[in-house]
Formats: sequence, C-alpha cells, structure tokens
Amino acid sequence: MLTRTVALSLGLTAMLTAGAATAQEMMPFGGDEDTGYAAELWAAMEARGLVGENMIQAFPYEGTDPHGMMLETFYTRATVDGHTGTLVVKRNYGPAGVEAEQVLAEPGKHLGAITVMFRREKGYDPDNQDWFWAKYLPDGSLDRNPKGIALAGRVAKGMDAGCIACHAGAGGDDYIFTTDAIRPEM
Repeated sequence: MLTRTVALSLGLTAMLTAGAATAQEMMPFGGDEDTGYAAELWAAMEARGLVGENMIQAFPYEGTDPHGMMLETFYTRATVDGHTGTLVVKRNYGPAGVEAEQVLAEPGKHLGAITVMFRREKGYDPDNQDWFWAKYLPDGSLDRNPKGIALAGRVAKGMDAGCIACHAGAGGDDYIFTTDAIRPEM
C-alpha cells in the first residue's frame, strides 16, 4: 500500500510539474527569451540616457492609470540584437497628487516604473504590429504580474485587458495614444 501511495504521489507530482512547464511555454510573454531580450533593450536605453542613473529628463505631464499620475514620454529609435526599430519609453511617476515640480526635483523618489514599446522585426507579432512590450522597475528589473510572470514580450496577448488590449484601442492604427509621430518601419 505504501509503495502504491508513493508511486501515485510521484506520478501526480510529475504530471503537475509537466503541466506547469507547459503553461509557461504557452504564455505569450515572460519567458527566458523575452526576459533576455528585455535586458538587451534596457542596455540600449541606458546607453542612450533614457533610463538609469544618468537618464535625461523632460518636463513631466499629467497622466492616469495604469501608467502614473505624472509621465515623461520619449519617442526615438534603438537597435537591439541587430534590429533597429521604433522605441517609446514612458516613465511613470507617482503617487497620486505628485506635481511636476516634485518630479523634477526628485525624479528617483517618484519614479514607479518604466513602460516600453519597441517595434521588433517584421513577423515578431504581426497581429499587433510587431510591438514588444516591457514594464521595468526603476532599477531595470522587470515588473511581474500577480502570477509572478515577467512583464516582457507579447504582454497579455489575447486577453481582454493589459498592454496589447488597451493599446489596440488607441484610436489610431499604430497602438500609440499620445502622438501620430510614429512612422511605419522600413
């Protein structure tokens, strides 16, 4: 009886472990490839002064959830892993009630997250204009959703809420809310 119980327990453990691995493989974001690419993207942004200790600063403007009460947004291009694409970097400041002067005086104190859209190579995610999404904490580590999955890659693809669902309804055809400055990739 004990042998049968141990065998059953081991079999059940193996099935659950395999099921967890399969669920992670099926997730359209947060895997090793996405987190590795996000690290390369962070390094490219840091080299350009868009993130990190020596980041350039712009005058913040009033924002809203889910990004922050005060925001700075930068539109540029970057090269990651040999591909040059459109890059949108949004610095998200808080808490509620924070004012531009406070952010300008102590940006590190108020920076909550940095959200990024980077247009990857054609074919990366044709359903969503090949955008790569990431949400970083101020130290460059990736934020995680409530299930512990890193927010990098095709974040919340196919879901009713999240980066892709929200930006797909941006009112234009480029997934960008704040400007029409983004030109099609070459």
